[in-house]
Amino acid sequence: MQEGDFLFYDGQLLRSDRLLISPNNRSYRYGDGCFETIKLLDGKIQLANYHFERLISSLELLHFKKSGYFTATWLEKQVLAVAEKNGHMQSARIRLTVTRGDGGVYDEQNQFPYLLIQSWPLSPTVQELNENGLVIDIYKDARKVIDRFSSVKSNSYLPYVMGALWAKEQQLNDAILLNPFDRVADATIANVFIVKDGMIKTPALTEGPVNGVMRRHVLQMLRKENMPVEEGSITIDELMEASEIFLTNAIHSIRWVKQLGSNNYSNLLTQKLYQQLIKTKG
Repeated sequence: MQEGDFLFYDGQLLRSDRLLISPNNRSYRYGDGCFETIKLLDGKIQLANYHFERLISSLELLHFKKSGYFTATWLEKQVLAVAEKNGHMQSARIRLTVTRGDGGVYDEQNQFPYLLIQSWPLSPTVQELNENGLVIDIYKDARKVIDRFSSVKSNSYLPYVMGALWAKEQQLNDAILLNPFDRVADATIANVFIVKDGMIKTPALTEGPVNGVMRRHVLQMLRKENMPVEEGSITIDELMEASEIFLTNAIHSIRWVKQLGSNNYSNLLTQKLYQQLIKTKG
């Protein structure tokens, strides 16, 4: 997957091979900032309201001082401009990265958001439920903390990066991260859902997962359809005893898990959810 020739940075469309980040950039130094990963289909941003609402809420939580023009409408305009410039309007993955700029930990710095937008073409297969189930396992060398910032898609991404590297070394498709209490938080690039005794369950935000937009969409649709769903805590034992596991994120929507460790899982309900909630969306 090749990045487009152009990107948006600090108010300008620039060639993507241009060096942009100072060695004093706080995101480069400390992971100070946040990001969104968005799917664009047929010129339309999927779940746009959720993405821009989460981004703006994250900026407020991280004490950025955004200008008046920094709105959902303005963000959508810049995203579409990048996608169009790169010829990615049919199907694309868009990443918005926000940083605070230069400075040390205690140095005075401006608190305004610096926005970077990039786009990549997406294969049409991302619209389909994965035919081959994912093979995953639990990564135990890092813990996802539970605090006021747990739900933010932070540029400080070390536990997920290490989990993804471990998964690749183990020839796995993804890895599940635990919180400090050895309960499920999320996966390296997705939220986690299980099906157990007919109940669909996902870790509550108080368990440390990222507040995923597809997670939010799936929960909303499940409740609308009066399907049994619960946000709570998920232990390792519950994970192992589940009949199904599926992962959700903005790019792949829903993907079913075939195997976790030595445990195997079906996908009967996951297929139904995909047909009802994802394939028919929009």
